Amino acid sequence: MCLKESHELNMPDAQVVYYPQFFNKDRADSLLANLLNTTPWQQDTITVFGKTYLQPRLTAFFANNNKVYKYSNITMQPHNFQGDLLEIKKEVENVVGTEFTSCLANLYRDGQDSNGWHADDEKSLGKNPIIASISLGSERIFQFKHKTHKNLREKLVLEHGSLLVMRGKTQHNWLHQIPKTRKPVAKRINLTFRIIQ
Repeated sequence: MCLKESHELNMPDAQVVYYPQFFNKDRADSLLANLLNTTPWQQDTITVFGKTYLQPRLTAFFANNNKVYKYSNITMQPHNFQGDLLEIKKEVENVVGTEFTSCLANLYRDGQDSNGWHADDEKSLGKNPIIASISLGSERIFQFKHKTHKNLREKLVLEHGSLLVMRGKTQHNWLHQIPKTRKPVAKRINLTFRIIQ
């Protein structure tokens, strides 16, 4: 692991820390290639405002218990942690100081794959959830906006091999998203480690 310096984002009502080079390029390249080929990706349908459509990304869910993950009327059954994903989990836990039970993996195939405004605030994640997010592959913009102070916005570029940690009251007070982009971008995997109560 090539763990370099981190920096905390200057966001009121939140605790967000970014590690730009959690994994060095060679390790990140290897993890991306392996996870693309070994992850049991699926594409679910999602219903928003009465309309149903294919989710604009592929997903997979992993857990070290039998707890399912429910969000946006989707119920995901867990796969077991193994191989590279288990190693990543251990390295993230060592730095964050938290033992995670679960991981939601997202595959963004191109710039048209996205994740709209949301907070990771499902009841199953507990009161002040810790979300640790590994990015592998093409860089994407990650945007924040405050739930009540609409003028408060932040954004950063999630780099290949980076780690973003959100904790404390972040999910209570902020929404986040990965917007679509017209720029030609390659595949990106996002691994979001969490604790499901």
